[in-house]
Amino acid sequence: MSFTAKIWDTEFPGVIYNSSGPRCTTLEELSSLWDSTSSAIMMKSCSPEPREGNPLPRYSEVELGSINSIGLANHGYKKYIEYAAELKKQFPNKPIVVSIVGFSHEDFIMLVTAFQNEENVDVLEVNLSCPNVVGKPQIAYDFEWSDELIAKLFAIPGDKPIGFKLPPYFDPIHTEMMAEVLRKYPVSFITCINSVGNTLIIDPETEQPLIAPKWWLGGLGWDYVKPIALANVRSFYKLLGDKVTIIWCGGIKSWVDVFEHLLAGASMVQLGTVLGKEGTDCFERIEKEFYTYMDKKWYTDIKQVIWKLQEL
Repeated sequence: MSFTAKIWDTEFPGVIYNSSGPRCTTLEELSSLWDSTSSAIMMKSCSPEPREGNPLPRYSEVELGSINSIGLANHGYKKYIEYAAELKKQFPNKPIVVSIVGFSHEDFIMLVTAFQNEENVDVLEVNLSCPNVVGKPQIAYDFEWSDELIAKLFAIPGDKPIGFKLPPYFDPIHTEMMAEVLRKYPVSFITCINSVGNTLIIDPETEQPLIAPKWWLGGLGWDYVKPIALANVRSFYKLLGDKVTIIWCGGIKSWVDVFEHLLAGASMVQLGTVLGKEGTDCFERIEKEFYTYMDKKWYTDIKQVIWKLQEL
């Protein structure tokens, strides 16, 4: 069976790895991803300076998923450069993906420059879609601002593949507008989707919301967002084809979810909420289920599934 993946020249031993979010902030957490069957080590979204993030409580699990308003808590990009060097020293054969977030064009330019010059990082995912920073909009909802920023990032010297983590789009015209921007540049991949932002969950027993930041509003994940993620994957593949690798993030907890998103056009998937809930054992469980089903269907190559959704 051929269930490997590639982002430009970077080889991934499988199609499933972690999203930037749960269990990828510290060196210990990142090292545990090597010990798992995750196909890469994705690091926490890092900013120019360390951030404590939003006040507690800022994360809660519920039956159908999770709600969070972490607020981009991270150790700062210099620490993740150190982590990348240590990880490559210990685990040279697994790709390291850095997630980058800034609050101005200058922030993003500085971070991309730093990681383009960092030999221990293989792939750059630029986060344009965090919904949980008070007073800061999601960049990828402003198409002109995104266009200007992406142009500047691709003017930076370096040969590492760059992709963008996008928010959920709810209107086809918005997906089309972002695709029009992306087509202008040598974008390696997009990750669809970040959590569905600014949602509210109430505990009827306590008569209180589940999280404190942003007037109790947070990003929704898991079962709640799967149909939205599916729609975004399908829409972007229809608009971009196979020129841009699509990585699906949002609502994965079993082989069924992986299979459906490959049918919709994704080439790889990231695990978020399920990783937070189950720990790194979730990679092996979901991969085994998925490979067993692929064998049952007589599929021997992942390309036999991607964008093969049957029309009615």
